[in-house]
Amino acid sequence: MTKDWKTRTQLVHEGTRRSQYGEMAEAIFLTQGFVYPTAEAAEARFVKAGEDEFIYARYGNPTTRMFEERIAALEGTEDAFATASGMAAVSGALTSCLRAGDHVVAARALFGSCLYVLEEVLQRFGVRVTFVDGADLDQWRKAVVPGTKAVFFESMSNPTLELVDIRSVSEIAHAAGAIVICDNVFATPIFSRAVEQGADVIVYSTTKHVDGQGRALGGVVCGTREFIRKVLEPYMKHTGGSMSPFTAWMHLNGMATLDLRCRAMADAALQVAGALEAHPKVTKVVYPGLPGHPQHALAMAQMGSGGTLVTFEVAGGKDAAFRFMDALEIVKISNNLGDARTIATHPATTTHQRLPQEQKDALGITPGLIRLSLGLEDAGDLVADLTRALSVA
Repeated sequence: MTKDWKTRTQLVHEGTRRSQYGEMAEAIFLTQGFVYPTAEAAEARFVKAGEDEFIYARYGNPTTRMFEERIAALEGTEDAFATASGMAAVSGALTSCLRAGDHVVAARALFGSCLYVLEEVLQRFGVRVTFVDGADLDQWRKAVVPGTKAVFFESMSNPTLELVDIRSVSEIAHAAGAIVICDNVFATPIFSRAVEQGADVIVYSTTKHVDGQGRALGGVVCGTREFIRKVLEPYMKHTGGSMSPFTAWMHLNGMATLDLRCRAMADAALQVAGALEAHPKVTKVVYPGLPGHPQHALAMAQMGSGGTLVTFEVAGGKDAAFRFMDALEIVKISNNLGDARTIATHPATTTHQRLPQEQKDALGITPGLIRLSLGLEDAGDLVADLTRALSVA
């Protein structure tokens, strides 16, 4: 890793591997296997593959390796493992380091699929899971005890944008000997300082901002070389959750503009949040970049930005929220985020639909709640589109 390169330089050049042809763009190695010159060479590679030697695409591939090295350099970790989806990254990071009898403490405010892994999959196989209010450090202190194996949280929760104090929770976890696994997708790799703040393992759905065009599923786990290659890789390569070379190639191309895109999205989010806050049909706006947000100081210290998403509540509940969404012209209705296109999502009926009502109530997922992922459109056009749709609501 070239440590003195700035972010935008890393995003264009880090990890590049060139063939004998000296191609300018990253090459796509669309191959599942590799040829050995001799049987002895095959045997030697299976015993110990070299730094730039590959065995099978499920274990590694030159294009995928370029992506892993580039995002590890960006995140500031020793290594990374690219996965087939964000949930492959989450489940792989957790399952690879846990076994029956282990104890995990997790923030309660999580994406529905993350909750499923913790509540159903891990507990089915004998892992004990304790849930806490992620913003309440006293609850973390009480729940994390000597022998706790791992803590898990979204640094900014989906969809209510509640922040977890990474530094403080990491100190609590490390004092008990626990590993800190942070799902950092809402923070983005651009605004992330999770490693510096104490996280041991950082997980992303690269489907989101990294791809940035709504094209391909992907994920990545970043961490120490010890964790990635000795704990995670054996699990991932035998269970089949690796990223395809074509996806890695798309992500590599997406990373060249990642810094520019995320900063433009965050700038638009701040403008849109301010406009929504002043609208009479909006009863609540949640955006950590607004000075009035209760966790504004933490967001600035932890990310230096409010991020690329805004959550707000439309007066009139579900019916009004649906009328508003149906009236949008520029903003699209979808359940993705981090796209070049601005996206509106109604969490209560889509991404978090299967949560029991009491859980929705506890998390603040109300019938009128809208999650807005800002894209790359003109912020003034977006404000006009949202304002017009709110007049219908």
